[in-house]
Amino acid sequence: MIYIGKFFKGLWSAINFSRKLILNLIFFGLLAVIVLSIPQQNGAINVPEGAVLKLNFEGKLVEELTYIDPVDAAFGEFFSSNDQPKEVLVDDVVKVINNAANDSRISMILLDLQSLHGAHLNKLDTISKALINFKQSGKKIIAHGSYYSQSQYFLASTADEISLHPYGAIKIRGFANYPLYFKDALEKLKITQHIYRVGTYKSAVEPFIRNDMSPAAKEANQLWLDELWSQYKSDIAEARKFETSNFDDKADQYLAKMKQVSGDYAQYALQNNWVDVLQTDQQLQAKLIQEAGPSFSGKTFKNISFNKYLSSLNSPAALTLPSQDSVAVIVARGNIVDGKQKAGKIGGDSTAALLKKARLNDNVKAVVLRIDSGGGSMFASEIIRNEVLAIKEAGKPVIASMSSVAASGGYWIAMSADEIWAAPSTITGSIGVFGTILTFEKSLNSLGIYSDGVATTELNNISLSRGISEDLSDVFQLGVEDAYDKFITLVAQERELSKEAVNKVAQGRVWTATQAQSFGLVDKLGNKQDAIDAAAQLAQLDNYDVITIEQTLSEKDQFLKELFNTKLVSTYILPEPSSNNLLQRVISSFGGLGEQMIEQFDEINQFNDPKGIYSRCLTCDVIY
Repeated sequence: MIYIGKFFKGLWSAINFSRKLILNLIFFGLLAVIVLSIPQQNGAINVPEGAVLKLNFEGKLVEELTYIDPVDAAFGEFFSSNDQPKEVLVDDVVKVINNAANDSRISMILLDLQSLHGAHLNKLDTISKALINFKQSGKKIIAHGSYYSQSQYFLASTADEISLHPYGAIKIRGFANYPLYFKDALEKLKITQHIYRVGTYKSAVEPFIRNDMSPAAKEANQLWLDELWSQYKSDIAEARKFETSNFDDKADQYLAKMKQVSGDYAQYALQNNWVDVLQTDQQLQAKLIQEAGPSFSGKTFKNISFNKYLSSLNSPAALTLPSQDSVAVIVARGNIVDGKQKAGKIGGDSTAALLKKARLNDNVKAVVLRIDSGGGSMFASEIIRNEVLAIKEAGKPVIASMSSVAASGGYWIAMSADEIWAAPSTITGSIGVFGTILTFEKSLNSLGIYSDGVATTELNNISLSRGISEDLSDVFQLGVEDAYDKFITLVAQERELSKEAVNKVAQGRVWTATQAQSFGLVDKLGNKQDAIDAAAQLAQLDNYDVITIEQTLSEKDQFLKELFNTKLVSTYILPEPSSNNLLQRVISSFGGLGEQMIEQFDEINQFNDPKGIYSRCLTCDVIY
């Protein structure tokens, strides 16, 4: 048996070596051909006079793009993998809209939002305000789609005219928060849960200890969800000039209205003034050809896409040299984890390094920490907060600017700033901590597998295969309670509140920024630009530039990124992505349930705090 095992092991090593050798030869062969054949181009992008700007960006609106290895991204497309996230920067969308307003070549905007996957209310509101400013230039906005999600419709509501395909629909159902719960599943798998937490409303660990949402969590979640929904309704009603009750029906009212139109969703939208006209894509195209003129080919209307127009703004000719004084913006987006992390996650060390870079840069006079995070590692959060304190000690003001979510650890890294700014819809608070350890002694025992041995002290008697003693569990709980006390003590100290007042609104409870402002957890309501203006004012700056300090790619990564982003590379090795990916079809067959399970487990999988203590809001995600 030993020799047979060695034979197959050697055979596999030989096959694996051959596989890697062949793939490398193919890769570098293609690489050589591509590099040698890339033509020299001036990169100029033509914007036709009187063109329609198509806002047809694709993906999820984010504050910072998630880092993707360029080779993985390229071969992910080659093998029809859908693992890579599609994202678009909010700042890029705003930049395009603002420039188009003053660009005489752009005659109007067409909102083509079918590929917008979703966004939190504050990101939508930022873009919505830019669209409203665009209309003030005297130019028109038209929105057209086959279907509108709630996120898409929020932006479409700013248009002068909303059109819908006659067979289309608008999905406005309100906001919801429905996590999955695994208590019974863990018990069936005989997995032992060791949960340590502080806070009546700290519901982050509830999916592992319950089969449903606790009454306290329901009470808290209902409050901030209602506040978000109220903001959504008010903004839509103001834009469309009707009452909020026009799209806030109860189920029986909705049924009665649908009966009146014989179940025709498009007619329902038209009669309720959700849209202005029902028309097909071809009818819209004919209309725009008449209004904007035909394209060079004559087959469609004169237009330029979002990506092409953005590229024209990012051309070398469009770049300007920074002046002496600057306000530095540092984005902290994603889960807060220990160590160094790529963009899309907040690494304690890597984010602190970005803040340190701003502190040591003599041209930087003020810093805006832009936060979009539900928290994570308590230790990593403290590492980041320490650097915020160091910037203040260096005489540079720091403004914390909250995006969609700045809760738990996201609030931890914000609380020491000179001022905290947030959007009215920002989800914040969740001041509480927890620790969780899952052990598998019962699972292993059921399979006939046991762990036994000796140790020099009882403190070394902790194992995933043996469990945790009652005394050591009590020690862990004490550590979590100490962490919570440190949290509320720091909040009280930094926000100049009493510890009792903080404890009253803490307890892991989630709030919207408008609610948090009344408790003193937030200073002012405003967007990212408001925070930048406030930072400049604190630093007494009149003329200044705004710079974003972000992680720099290595020379190798930069080369590969530029290489695999070229159109020629795509022609050589990257076919159009296939929608027939087996895994994607299996996951989608669960109607989104598969993605939800993967996302929740991925959240837990990222936990790496050295003491196992976390300040994380796992229920801050809203179903849009």
